[in-house]
Amino acid sequence: MAYTKPGTTRNRIYRFVRAQLLEGQPPTVREVQEKFGMRSVQSARNQLDILVREGLLIKQAGKARGFRLPGTHRPSSLAPVVGNVSAGYLNVAVENIEGYIHVQSFSDENTLFALRVKGDSMIDAGILHGDIVLVRHQADIHSGDIVVAMVEDEATVKEFWNVEGKIQLRPRNDSYPTLLPNPENIVILGKVIEVRRHLEAGQLVEDHVNA
Repeated sequence: MAYTKPGTTRNRIYRFVRAQLLEGQPPTVREVQEKFGMRSVQSARNQLDILVREGLLIKQAGKARGFRLPGTHRPSSLAPVVGNVSAGYLNVAVENIEGYIHVQSFSDENTLFALRVKGDSMIDAGILHGDIVLVRHQADIHSGDIVVAMVEDEATVKEFWNVEGKIQLRPRNDSYPTLLPNPENIVILGKVIEVRRHLEAGQLVEDHVNA
């Protein structure tokens, strides 16, 4: 039977977890177990707990992908991609979860969601067809913010303006008109805080998080 020097496996686990975190892909305990061929999830958890006690990793309680490196200022979490939003003419929003994207934000992860953009009405704001916009639920919206809004049960991403008490949803493409919705027919779902552009397919975390 081969002899393994004490701490060797733990050092390998640390190097693996660190590399994953630097790539923005925090692993779960089960992924660590499978990577190193451990017999149980608890074995992997014990090794990770030691790394946390040694100060090499930080663990956010209650999160399957809650590991991060000391000194990183923004915790890593997952935001669901819940469907599509129009950046053109209005489009019905689809709320089926496609997958998840990794995000690093001080915002409560329960306030974050993502949508895939369809259309080109926001190209001058750097939001292109096929991009994913990260959205934060918030009540405090100011003129000039880019928002996701529901207008009569249809979703759109536009620049929000309040002009003398009248709401305008402005495109950032001269080919499209400004929307002037009735205040009774509009709900602001949140503010766009980040835009993601994937040059290759398959970059979503496709399944639900398991410990």
